Amino acid sequence: MDRGLPSLSVGCTHGWSRANRQLLMRLYGILDSQSELNLMTHILHLDASPRGDRSISRMLSKEFINQWKTTHPNDTITYRDIGHYPVPFVSEDWIAAAFTLSDQHTPELAAAIQISDELIDEFLSADRYVFGIPMYNLSIPANFKAYLDQIVRAGRTFSVDETGYKGLVHNRKMTIIMAQGGAYPEGSPTHAYDLQTPYLKLIFGFIGITDIEFVYADSLNMGDEARNLAIANAQSALRAAIAR
Repeated sequence: MDRGLPSLSVGCTHGWSRANRQLLMRLYGILDSQSELNLMTHILHLDASPRGDRSISRMLSKEFINQWKTTHPNDTITYRDIGHYPVPFVSEDWIAAAFTLSDQHTPELAAAIQISDELIDEFLSADRYVFGIPMYNLSIPANFKAYLDQIVRAGRTFSVDETGYKGLVHNRKMTIIMAQGGAYPEGSPTHAYDLQTPYLKLIFGFIGITDIEFVYADSLNMGDEARNLAIANAQSALRAAIAR
């Protein structure tokens, strides 16, 4: 029966998440095994450490991406380095623009919110995220908080109505690689000091992302033996994440 549905091709779903493309193509009955093979994953790879070659989180996130490209050569990757090229903090004009309808923006408000729009578009275009984030003072670096403030935005990545908040970013996977000087495992006396993990779970869950895997390179300041073991364990965890 003709339901008046428009024709659909893989090309017209460009920019959608892989999961959303698959769901829609199944709905239209045009997803066969070959089409599914042709649906590439798009990864957003982000580093937050201001360090260069000395950064463990950078080293591990790069290893993940290199190994991923070996096993998924057709997938695409966007790289953002907020450690070396930080995004701006929100400003008064940014706040005014975020709470003003876009068709009512003055040139000044449009300019203030432009970077946020670009970062959100980039974020939403990805199917998977690989973020390298060091721990600073038991939590995330200021540059990553600035990034979150740019992308966690009402009407774009979450909505709010009389029933409460609703995340708008779904069907994505996230791997967060964290470099930590100490160790904060569950059940240990130091576990409460890890403010990084629960905050990242909360803020990404707030916008709808709940499929998050944390890979820890901890104990980095606790001697060479502990450091080397922690890095090896993190590398093993990353290989397992790629295989899944």
